[in-house]
Amino acid sequence: MNRRNMLKNTTLATIGATAGISCTNDPNTPETIAGIATQDTTDNTDVSPINPNYFISDRFKGKTIIVTGCARGMGAAAVRRAAKEGANVVGVDWLKDEGSTVIQEINKQGGTAKFVYGDVSTNETCKEMVKTAVESYGRLDYAINNAGVMDAIFPGDAIDYDKQKHLTFSRCHEATDEYWDVVMRVNTTGVFKCMREQLKQMVAQNQGGAIVNVASVAGLRGFSGTPSYVASKHAVNGLTKNAAIDYAEYGIRINSVCMANTATPMVERAYKLVMAKVKASKGAVGMGNIKTKSLLQYTDSNQRDATPEEQVAVMLFLLSDEASNITGANYATDGGFTSY
Repeated sequence: MNRRNMLKNTTLATIGATAGISCTNDPNTPETIAGIATQDTTDNTDVSPINPNYFISDRFKGKTIIVTGCARGMGAAAVRRAAKEGANVVGVDWLKDEGSTVIQEINKQGGTAKFVYGDVSTNETCKEMVKTAVESYGRLDYAINNAGVMDAIFPGDAIDYDKQKHLTFSRCHEATDEYWDVVMRVNTTGVFKCMREQLKQMVAQNQGGAIVNVASVAGLRGFSGTPSYVASKHAVNGLTKNAAIDYAEYGIRINSVCMANTATPMVERAYKLVMAKVKASKGAVGMGNIKTKSLLQYTDSNQRDATPEEQVAVMLFLLSDEASNITGANYATDGGFTSY
């Protein structure tokens, strides 16, 4: 059975829209929403994703960028492209082996990169990432605060739902303190502490800078079944606007990106948890299937998710000089999800 059909009509289906688990039908079968048949999309003109190997030569030559969550998904795509564009990269992750491997590959291919192992919600890791940037490259110009989680299970652990269900996404009346606390700590406190150390250095340098915080479409609207993730990403967008106001006078621009369905390892892992939860709850029907796709995903003949590279293209644009008049924006990089 198609995984999208398995997800349809479950309370947890909407988790897909927060991080890329699509809940769509076979594209050859017309879908019904609220009893109204919708069009077949097989003859639509698809939007092609950016070439994963595309980059702009020397765009960040001589600049230093910190990227958190560099081991997988969007973070890995960001450090790879930033290095190709000439940046000195500091990658940060609590997945030690995977994170260090990504950074080693960059150096082997002629880039310049350092790895910092640690949890972004700790003061020690946040201080160390900035220290590494300054001691290795003399300064800090940009940062992408990408590290985040959807649940309280350590990303490096194998899925064992029966033992981990108290750590997974749940509605408020079913949610545990462990689930709530870990997601809020990593997603919100982590972004705050990262920005705090990054901004200390940028202010001290007095030469401007730019920061991009990775939020989510879940930070622009509500979604069922995942209260901590939604709350944490709304907080990220609020922190972004607050910091943009406070640091405009220093020439430091701060924006966020808010993606919908994006194909990353975190999404695939979340899909497994969704399937396990659906099975355990015997397919309980809730509000989550009312809307699960973006405009571009709905009209695509394969109803594809966004790619990490599509998201990273916007992140790096927002750091670049081309975005010199943009600050305090919560960019909806969501394929039109919040437009309709």
